[in-house]
Amino acid sequence: MKPFSSTLATAAFALASTFAASVAHADDTPPSVVIVHGAFADGSDWAKVVPYLQAEGVSVTVVQNPLTSLGDDVAATQRALNNQAGEVVLVGHSWGGTVISEAGAHDKVSALVYVAAFAPDAGQASGEQSKGAPTPPGISQIKADANGFLYMTPHGMATDFAQDLPAEQTAVMTATQGPIKASAFEDRTTVAAWKTKPSWYVLATEDRMIHPEVQRSAAKRIGATLTELRASHVPQQSQPAEVAKVILQAVHSVAAQ
Repeated sequence: MKPFSSTLATAAFALASTFAASVAHADDTPPSVVIVHGAFADGSDWAKVVPYLQAEGVSVTVVQNPLTSLGDDVAATQRALNNQAGEVVLVGHSWGGTVISEAGAHDKVSALVYVAAFAPDAGQASGEQSKGAPTPPGISQIKADANGFLYMTPHGMATDFAQDLPAEQTAVMTATQGPIKASAFEDRTTVAAWKTKPSWYVLATEDRMIHPEVQRSAAKRIGATLTELRASHVPQQSQPAEVAKVILQAVHSVAAQ
């Protein structure tokens, strides 16, 4: 039988070797992408972008947000981040921008991509982002139910949310939309991940849900690399290749570090 000290040393060496191997594997792992969808949508909102990223060998996870509160959506995003092997480019659309501003403080997140999104400062709520700006026409098409959740009307989905998509597609989007708890828009962030992580921003110039000038101001405030697309509130649906291109810019930037 080996002396206790020898056995302990052997076990310690094996553990150290395993740890070193796992670190090396993580270092060799290319950045993955985690996407956070917005309100009045679900993960299928990103179905057109995902294949472009996968074609470039990028691992993609789309979070299915409960849309019940900022805390709940952040928790869902953090679970997805915990499952990633290495560094992550975290993407958020619309309400998802608020989520990634909070969840993006996660150690694995190396870059942020905002798509027609809110980008609040620490202690700020999504509902405060548009103060002082003209009210976008699509806001009038948001209706509340008896449970305190908000929905986009079929008319609003077709004419304000995704006016650059065919009617048959907006009909499906209406049917599959994720209603959001109205109170979520008043939930305040505790951090602003964009203060410490490089950011990219896709601005939708024809957006009828978040005013384009609100987006422009947000992109400037967070120091993001800006791309403007002549698109509705859902450029990931109408111009998926262009949105994927911006995400890949962030991926390549992280990989080059």
